[in-house]
Amino acid sequence: HLKTQLEEYSENYPKIKIVRAKKREGLIRARLMGARYASAPVLTYLDSHCECTEGWLEPLLDRIAREASTVVCPVIDVIDDSTLEFHYRDAGGVNVGGFDWNLQFNWHVVPDREKKRHKNAAEPVWSPTMAGGLFAIDKKFFERLGTYDSGFDIWGGENLELSFKTWMCGGTLEIVPCSHVGHIFRKRSPYKWRTGVNVLKKNSIRLAEVWMDDYAKYYYERIGNDLGDYGDITSRKELRRKLKCKSFKWYLENIYPELFIPGDAVASGEVRNLGYGNKTCLDSPARKTDLNKPAGLYPCHKMGGNQYWMLSKIGEIRRDESCLDYAGSDVILYPCHGSKGNQYWNYDHRTKQLRHGSSRKCLSINSTKDKLLMEECDLMLSRQMWLFENFNATLATEDSHMRH
Repeated sequence: HLKTQLEEYSENYPKIKIVRAKKREGLIRARLMGARYASAPVLTYLDSHCECTEGWLEPLLDRIAREASTVVCPVIDVIDDSTLEFHYRDAGGVNVGGFDWNLQFNWHVVPDREKKRHKNAAEPVWSPTMAGGLFAIDKKFFERLGTYDSGFDIWGGENLELSFKTWMCGGTLEIVPCSHVGHIFRKRSPYKWRTGVNVLKKNSIRLAEVWMDDYAKYYYERIGNDLGDYGDITSRKELRRKLKCKSFKWYLENIYPELFIPGDAVASGEVRNLGYGNKTCLDSPARKTDLNKPAGLYPCHKMGGNQYWMLSKIGEIRRDESCLDYAGSDVILYPCHGSKGNQYWNYDHRTKQLRHGSSRKCLSINSTKDKLLMEECDLMLSRQMWLFENFNATLATEDSHMRH
């Protein structure tokens, strides 16, 4: 389909240039190759499985024409991957991009502080990160930012790198409600990966080393501090210095203040139950679809991942955006709401009990070690005792003084 057929098809569209790589290059190098052949002052990237709506491009170009350091994304509409039906949402459906400390991109509702900046729903919305598949950028600004890190391989992490440096190095990243592009969201990745190399992890480590300052450690905790060989990053650090980019702390405080910072947690790491041979840890499936399902238990594996939890100063037991929540039946994972209630847990590091705020019961496990229970608190029961891997006593005392 992409050889003669494509060439014959595109003869009717004189604006199309087909550029072929000699071998499989992966997304990042393919995009850089396209940029070398593009002659216009603005580059627009779209994933291949997209359908543009009428008038999608003008609102993007308008923003860049007003200010060349603005990087813009359309609203991404969903195209059904089995029927190809285009699900058009109204402009009220704008979300902004974020990320978690596994350095995975995620979507969020527009925060209130951003809504306050706007008079109407058609205005471009500032977004901390971009999904990465669909955006337009001034070519000279893209080059000034050092395009993509050429040490990045195939796919992954490049969207966060471009998002961080856009904001930190003097630009703005926006989602433009007047521009809509449909995108097929597939249920699984159709690509074969070279086995043995975790490309996404290597890219993410390069990104963290160059752009995230001290905050990189929160990502490293998630991957068991196993950095491996991530190549030479001297030129990328030099680029950041030369552009006089702001700190990652500035980015978090000004561009993404909603993100929970693990360093503000009273405790973090695995949460180990001290009953029944104390080899069982609080465990959580990490997919979006697992929200509202019971949190789990699994033998402790010391690899972070699904066993990495944080106890926040306001008594939440959290995994990034989701919190342990108890409303009388199962202990489930539920989006953190910050207003205590069913998500408030009081940890006593002397008795090791986790007492639930509104029910006053204690978190416990059953004898087969496969289900979380809530029981009347009893200091004699080891199955009600939990050990947080890293517990910060000073933060905890500051916190209790604040509460009292």
